[in-house]
Amino acid sequence: MKYLKILIPISILFLIFIIDFYNNYHKPNTSFEDESIFLYVMQDDSLAFKDSISKYIKSEKTFYRVAERLEYLQNRKTGRFKIAKGIGNKDIVNSLKFNNTPVNVTFNNQERVEDLAGRVSKQIYEDSTSLLLAFRDEKFLDDNNLNEQNVLSIFIPNSYSIYWNTSSEDFRDRMLAEYNKFWNKDRSEKAKTLGLTKLEVISLASIVQIESRRNDERPRVAGLYINRLKKNMRLQADPTVIYTIKEYYKNFDTIIRRVLYRDLKLESEYNTYRVAGLPPGPITMPDISAIDAVLDYEKNNYLFMVADPSNRGYHLFASNLSEHNRNRRAYIRWINSRGIYR
Repeated sequence: MKYLKILIPISILFLIFIIDFYNNYHKPNTSFEDESIFLYVMQDDSLAFKDSISKYIKSEKTFYRVAERLEYLQNRKTGRFKIAKGIGNKDIVNSLKFNNTPVNVTFNNQERVEDLAGRVSKQIYEDSTSLLLAFRDEKFLDDNNLNEQNVLSIFIPNSYSIYWNTSSEDFRDRMLAEYNKFWNKDRSEKAKTLGLTKLEVISLASIVQIESRRNDERPRVAGLYINRLKKNMRLQADPTVIYTIKEYYKNFDTIIRRVLYRDLKLESEYNTYRVAGLPPGPITMPDISAIDAVLDYEKNNYLFMVADPSNRGYHLFASNLSEHNRNRRAYIRWINSRGIYR
């Protein structure tokens, strides 16, 4: 009887402890209906974290109690953390410690690194200013034989699995590694055979990218420009003039559907009506299909082309000026009939 009097209070205390431990650590404490959610944690922003976590848990009091005991609050990390439905505080804390989940960062066809920085900043933690500074870092450019005009070349359009809290420098370095991986032995040998550097291939591919939106036509367009390069003819590529206009007037948001004679006279390293060879850097971010179209260009005798009025998106090609002028007159009649004067 004496032992029973001692055992009962101990048992009650133990039961209270077990219930309290369960309620604090293991009792489901999520308040969302989806199978899981992602919580974005920013560095050194306790208020933002408190606002975020409160949306997804039932009891802030028990969560913070456990988070303190497990030393999470003192060592909070930035990241994108996956939290499953119906878990308790211990598992929530462990998810915030160890369940940093990558995002798929995608980008394509950006005209400038400024545009790229803005696009990427919407997908990871870093802002566009920080990204742009990393892209234009002088040491990085010097170490990799790049400059501000051609650095866009190292960003190969694709979808990349990247941690949300990746730094601007780490993102940039990852893209350089992907660029180097892209230039495998086969592609490198093809560029060498062409007599072009990798950066020159991408500059030419950027012109091909804009000149033709049709993947099946791009090798033909690339072949035409390669013919011109081999003959030391100016490329006279309208997309470079359009880029020149945007650069000249500092307005990359403008839409230009027609190049005028006066535009051909604009002074710029990018205006291939005035300067020989390739522009100093890409005029847009070319797709992989455009890069491979240059490397696997069609061998032809074409030197001229103009948009085909009867086949939207395609071009009429010519190997001599008289044939080209006939094609061009037909195109001008068509564009005038549509009332397109800019």
